[in-house]
Amino acid sequence: MKKLFQFVALTVLFATSGLAAGAETLVPSPPELSATAYFLMDANSGAVLAEHNADIPLPPASLTKMMTAYVLANEMEAGRVKPDDMVVVSENAWSQNPVFAGSSLMWIEPGKDVSISDLERGIVISSGNDATVAVAEYLAGSEAVFAEMMNTQAQALGMKGSYFVNSHGLPHPDHVVTARDLATLATAMIKNFPEHYKVYKESEFTYNGIRQYNRNTLMSEDPSVDGLKTGHTKEAGYCLVASAERRGMRLVSVVMGTASTKARKNETRSLLNYGFRFFETVDLYPPMHELAQPRIWKGQQDYVPVGLLEATVLTLPRGKSKDLQTTLELDPQLVAPLAEGDRVGNVSLSIDGDTVFEAPVVALVAVEPGGFFSRLWDTILMWIAGIFAAS
Repeated sequence: MKKLFQFVALTVLFATSGLAAGAETLVPSPPELSATAYFLMDANSGAVLAEHNADIPLPPASLTKMMTAYVLANEMEAGRVKPDDMVVVSENAWSQNPVFAGSSLMWIEPGKDVSISDLERGIVISSGNDATVAVAEYLAGSEAVFAEMMNTQAQALGMKGSYFVNSHGLPHPDHVVTARDLATLATAMIKNFPEHYKVYKESEFTYNGIRQYNRNTLMSEDPSVDGLKTGHTKEAGYCLVASAERRGMRLVSVVMGTASTKARKNETRSLLNYGFRFFETVDLYPPMHELAQPRIWKGQQDYVPVGLLEATVLTLPRGKSKDLQTTLELDPQLVAPLAEGDRVGNVSLSIDGDTVFEAPVVALVAVEPGGFFSRLWDTILMWIAGIFAAS
């Protein structure tokens, strides 16, 4: 998957009430939530729209299962596990394991094998602690080794403030995540495994004659919300990671440490409504977008297309995209050879004089050296051009 050119440090626009002192107010301050930590980001651009205690490691409760489901999705997409694989339920994974007393369960039992497909739904929809252990043991042999897989994935995703000890999220002093890391994980699931992400939208799951409903009740009240996961323990409070899409804009919100199921739902709704109300996602440039065709010297061609190799997506105050101003600065003399991707300049975008995006401009095609006489002639022309430029 191509990495987007992202502008994620829009603090001059997002963290203040205007672009500069005395400037027209664009975006009000984010809502202040009754939560230990919260985080709101644009999943497509990576822009952070609101945050509070976003990098403080906190107990995640069942939000842990997002990583368990992510590791499982990764194994399935790699072909190492199939949806119809049957898992032998151990005593550790049995729903009657005393460790699980009073917690959410899928209600699996030894002697009754269960498919990976059912276990995935047992993790995501039923939030079954028993299902997570069954998956952990099937994929890694033990929960301890599976936790190593979880931490490896966390490192690969850049989740710098998180550490996993188990597959389910029951309390452990070393088992922590940050709100920012959870947003990173949610975005990775949405982008990397879209088919598995669809499971988060399913409203109910029945196993062993027991029907359980998705605990993310915000989905039934707001059709734009299509995931992700709730969590609760005494230590963690009531938590919710959610994602919603409206008018082509996808947001991911994280709320941790609220006082009730109602509070986590309402605080999440406030965050999402704030983001959608005051911001918009702008697909500015497609991949391989050409910005100019400057002269290139001593090459097999006289001009070279330059621009951005990858897509450019921005998050801007709603209605301000029409005010974008582009500044393109290219190196004064381009000389072959040039490889595709070689930097040749810089492009920046601004609104009312404030820079909102900048990126290197690169050669979009390779340019090989010209023949001897062609290079000699260009050397003469460059010398003449230098004289006129200096005069």
